[in-house]
Amino acid sequence: MAVMARQRHLNNAPIIEAIIDFRTRLPATFDATRFSSLKAELSDGYPQMEESRAFEAGVKIKGKQVQQILEDKGLRGYRFESQDGKNVAQFRQDGFTFSRLKPYTNWQGVLGEAKRLWKLYVDRAFPDLIVRITVRYINQLNVPLPIDDFAQYLTAPPVIPKNLPQDVSDFLTRVTICDRRLDIKAHIIQALEKSSKPDNVTIILDIDVFKQKESGFDELEMWQAFEQFRDLKNRIFFGSITEETARLFE
Repeated sequence: MAVMARQRHLNNAPIIEAIIDFRTRLPATFDATRFSSLKAELSDGYPQMEESRAFEAGVKIKGKQVQQILEDKGLRGYRFESQDGKNVAQFRQDGFTFSRLKPYTNWQGVLGEAKRLWKLYVDRAFPDLIVRITVRYINQLNVPLPIDDFAQYLTAPPVIPKNLPQDVSDFLTRVTICDRRLDIKAHIIQALEKSSKPDNVTIILDIDVFKQKESGFDELEMWQAFEQFRDLKNRIFFGSITEETARLFE
C-alpha cells in the first residue's frame, strides 16, 4: 500500500484553481441588475465585466420535426475578471463565487479577497440566508512517464483485477466523504488527462469541501467553517498523494 505524503508547504503547489463559493437565498424582490453598480467600484482590480445569464435547453416536437430550443431565462448576475484573468468574481442571484487561477498565491490571500468581495455582495443583495458554503481546489499533477503503477503517485489509485491487462489509458473516480463531527462533506475526484508534454501524464485531483445548512449560517460560524474546510482539504490532498508526488512540487 502506498504511503501518503507528509503535510507541508509546497513552493510549486499544483493548484490550477482555488474556489470559494457561497450559495444564498435572496429576497423575492431582488433585481440582479443591482450588481451592475459594482462596475465602478471594482474597475481597478476587476476591469472586465460581463453579464451572466441563465439558459434552458429543450426540444420542440411538431409532427416529424424535432427542433432544439435554447430559452433565455434572464439575467442571473455579473462576472468580473482581473486584467490578467487570474482573479474572477461572480455576483449572482443564487450566490457569490471567487476563483483564483494559477499561479496560486496562498490561503490567506484567497480567503481575504473572497471576504472583501463577499461584503460587496451582501451590501447589494441583502441575502436572507446563506445555505451552502464551499472550498474547492483543483490540482493538476503532471507526472513523468513511464508509469508502471499509479500507486507510485496516488495512495488510492485505480485497481485493475490481476487477471486483466494492466495498461490504463483513462480513469475517473469520485468518492464523497463525511466528517460527521463537523458535519462537513467532501467530493474527491481523481481523473487521468492527456498532458501537453509527451513525456508526462496529467492526473487531476479535484477536492470539493462543503457544508449545507437550510436554516442558514451566521457570519462567525461561516468563517470558522472555512478554516475547517482548509484543514480537511489539506488532509485530503496530502492523504491522496505519495511522497514521490509531493517532491515533484517542492
